Amino acid sequence: MRFSGIFVIIVAMFVAVLITSNIIAVKAIILLPINWFGNPAMILPASIIIFPISYIIGNLLTEVYGFHAARGVIWLGFVANVFVVLALWITGLLPAAGAPAFDEFAQSAYGRILGQLPFILIGSFFAYLTGELANSTVLALMKYKTQGRFLWMRTIGSTVVGQGLDSVIFIAIAFGIGSQLDGIPGNEWSGVAVIGAILAQWVTKILYEVVATPFTYAIVGYMKRKEQMDVINLPRTLNPFGVFAASAESKT
Repeated sequence: MRFSGIFVIIVAMFVAVLITSNIIAVKAIILLPINWFGNPAMILPASIIIFPISYIIGNLLTEVYGFHAARGVIWLGFVANVFVVLALWITGLLPAAGAPAFDEFAQSAYGRILGQLPFILIGSFFAYLTGELANSTVLALMKYKTQGRFLWMRTIGSTVVGQGLDSVIFIAIAFGIGSQLDGIPGNEWSGVAVIGAILAQWVTKILYEVVATPFTYAIVGYMKRKEQMDVINLPRTLNPFGVFAASAESKT
């Protein structure tokens, strides 16, 4: 396919949202000061602020360009994120410059913010790939079955599946298993807290998609007119690893 200016912009936004989300995920925030599953506040990773945008962009890519194009972008985002993580890790190994007291402070601050815990990274990687690929697959299948009708049903339905898998995998690994094994005293999450965080994150992400639906309609309509593309055909393969497989998708 020809890579238009619009496509490049959308891909750049997708990668930027993904990388930013993974960096800020290390911080836990209080989403709402309410009692949620026995907790005095609804605590979630700070990435909840912008990460749902990646699913909205993923929906745009699948809706306009088809599953194969979206799959390629998803893997591109994964590779870019791995590159950033490796760069941050290598940089963290280098000694900081300055007075000894400043060295220790700077190194500690860098490690606390950018030296993410292993389980957060593992959870993020697995959750991202599983959720995004499931989201794109469900949307592509629903579009074929509905022959391009009911856009709202596809975007919300695919988000329910994709974000559900993402929330379960990420919270369970990063804050369930990870909080028990990362060696930080007082950082343990109970089983109830983990379930509460999963549900809270899942519901919040779905609400993002619902609120964004009118904007999604407008942007999708604009992109289809400008690109003269609206992929409806069933993809030849839904293999998530067939990144560069030949595509049977075509303009309609």
